Amino acid sequence: MPLNQVTLENQSFVPSKILCVGRNYVAHIEELGNEVPEDMVVFMKPNASLSRQLNSFHEEPLHYEAELCFLIKDGEFSGVAIGLDLTKRDMQSALKAKGLPWERAKAFDGSAVISDFVAFECDFKELSLELWINDELIQQGGVELMLYPPQVIKQELSKFTSLEEGDIVMTGTPKGVGVVHKGDRFVGRVLQGDHCLVEQNWLAQ
Repeated sequence: MPLNQVTLENQSFVPSKILCVGRNYVAHIEELGNEVPEDMVVFMKPNASLSRQLNSFHEEPLHYEAELCFLIKDGEFSGVAIGLDLTKRDMQSALKAKGLPWERAKAFDGSAVISDFVAFECDFKELSLELWINDELIQQGGVELMLYPPQVIKQELSKFTSLEEGDIVMTGTPKGVGVVHKGDRFVGRVLQGDHCLVEQNWLAQ
């Protein structure tokens, strides 16, 4: 079975891994009743988790978390996309209560739904995201709200793992996460100031 690919400016990349930062927005930490971490929280998703299709169910109802995503090219964050980190929230809560890893709740097939990547030339601080569900703005936030901005994330990740060509970094989600319902219409956007860099539409299956 061929590995999943993503695109940046008509060039295809095969990510060896997806590195995900958890608890990177204080308001999201508070809405889930978690503690602010002393160190950056990191978990991984495999290549098989990549998908273009938004599913509402995988053993249990799925929750969406919209995130700014970056693509590694020539050792740098060279492309940006809008992504959905799909989560089995009930399973995650049970695993957390036992002090166990999250992968079963976060790294399943189809759990990383990501748009095409686009190149960007701007201060990272100008980047933000919007997630609309059924024409209602549900999630909104950007780099200025992150505990760990992109440059710091890259530095921290590089301390323990190689950032390979085509790898993806998901940078955490602002407040407003919730359940994906079949038939919901999702529109995700990456903004540079007031300018839309990326827009992606999904219909939940």
